[in-house]
Amino acid sequence: MKRIFVSLSLVLLTAAVFSAFRPSPETALAKKSADEAGYDIGSEVANVKLKNIDGKMVAFADYQDQKGLIVIFTCNTCPYAVAYEQRIMDLDKKYRELGYPVVAINPNDVQRQPGDSFEAMQQRAKEKGYTFPYLHDETQEVAKLFGATRTPHVYLLKKNNAGNFRVAFIGSIDDNYDDASQVENRFLENAIKAVEAGNAPEPAKVKAIGCTIKWRE
Repeated sequence: MKRIFVSLSLVLLTAAVFSAFRPSPETALAKKSADEAGYDIGSEVANVKLKNIDGKMVAFADYQDQKGLIVIFTCNTCPYAVAYEQRIMDLDKKYRELGYPVVAINPNDVQRQPGDSFEAMQQRAKEKGYTFPYLHDETQEVAKLFGATRTPHVYLLKKNNAGNFRVAFIGSIDDNYDDASQVENRFLENAIKAVEAGNAPEPAKVKAIGCTIKWRE
């Protein structure tokens, strides 16, 4: 009888130990939410407000007269971002007249990437003649809110009937960062054409190709 009691005690103790290390449903849900952080297709976007290179604050709410926005997380220093720089400028010139202006956001940590400082952003924009806002995500909160991981990382936003911006496309500008003349799939432009026609972009999500965002340590 004593042996049975000891065995039963060991079983109960083992169960208690495993239970202590097993995550609760709330903990598991929190981890899942963290893993899935960021906007997805159809997500309503918050009214982001960041400092532009001219020192003024720019907010998404300033674009209520537009059909949508081409939000691009980019920077000065990433070779992929540099390769896409002219294409980003061309996209703004082409599509802002149709109601889809570019809003560029630099999320890189200055301590890890000094070439992406606010002053360097100002200089780069002046040298290249940027025609779009180039916003500084100094706290990196906006990049985390969107779920951006690369530079460049593209989000096409579409304004709905309620006047709110929702995500219509996420990913890359096209399928050839290295040579614009060899592009076969213009993902972003095709997405804009689909939205303009009242259709959902196909594909709505493609992998963003670029440097990883330099997160603050």
